[in-house]
Amino acid sequence: MEIDQQQTPSSNRETDFCYTLLNDFITDLHVEHNASPHTQRNYRIDIESYLDWAQRAAIDPLHPDHHQIRSYLTELVEAQYSHRTINRHLSSLRSYFRWAQIQGEVALNPFDAVHSLKQSKTLPHRIPPEDIASILSVYGPCDKQGQMRDQTPVEMRNQALLELLYACGARISEAAALSVGDLDFAQKQVHLFGKGQKERIVPIHDMAIESLDGYINFGRPKLYQADRSGEALFLSTRGNRMGTVAMRKMFNATLTAAHVNAHYTPHDMRHSFASDLLDGGADLRSVQEMLGHRSLSTTQIYTHISTSRLSSVHHQSHPRG
Repeated sequence: MEIDQQQTPSSNRETDFCYTLLNDFITDLHVEHNASPHTQRNYRIDIESYLDWAQRAAIDPLHPDHHQIRSYLTELVEAQYSHRTINRHLSSLRSYFRWAQIQGEVALNPFDAVHSLKQSKTLPHRIPPEDIASILSVYGPCDKQGQMRDQTPVEMRNQALLELLYACGARISEAAALSVGDLDFAQKQVHLFGKGQKERIVPIHDMAIESLDGYINFGRPKLYQADRSGEALFLSTRGNRMGTVAMRKMFNATLTAAHVNAHYTPHDMRHSFASDLLDGGADLRSVQEMLGHRSLSTTQIYTHISTSRLSSVHHQSHPRG
């Protein structure tokens, strides 16, 4: 059937141009802002979702009116996206149009006038200390009964990674990006590179140092491949840098072996790190620095789950405690 050219969406040319702009925008994120591949991918996914919808709806994607934007948001809601995900889409589009405005491609940012959806506040998921102990015993040099056992190179690696996650609150992407030189054994600290490649230095305790030292000296050399490994800290069995997917798969297998909640995630180790620090008496500003949060308000959510510390302070401080 021949397509009537008069019925072809008038926004096709504009949509094609927007995809060209999108490629330039992603390049700018990479070159000028040092955005991680994960961040670049999320921006692309969110913006392409909007451009695809604009083409289906036959609207000019560069100049949507408020009603059209509401129609797009309605589609996301009907597709059962969470408010958090929808707000991420809005944030990506605001950034994209702000960049296009700076480039002189649009006069106004149509998403500046769109408010984010209200989100229900959810507390971070903290792993109980007894489950942390079980997780950290799966690959350790001693079993839960305290009996010594021989560790394979992979077990040394897994133990070092798990100890590191709990010792410094690293994101899984930050752990995957680590190189051997990012560890400072003399000062007992690790250099982490967070969002936007912002560097922070976090202390790590003796047990994590011991696991990392054992892995680097005895485990990593057996996984190392001269043509593949480079300076990557955590290596796969083939000698490649261990990626986040492989790390998550290892973590899930660890949960099964430890007989703990299968719904825990590597990020919950970060939440537990922060909560346990606050329970131990650390001040909020220090925890903020170690987590790499830009805003103190982001860190403050952990105060809501550190109830044991608050209870202790109340008991010690109140006249009728």
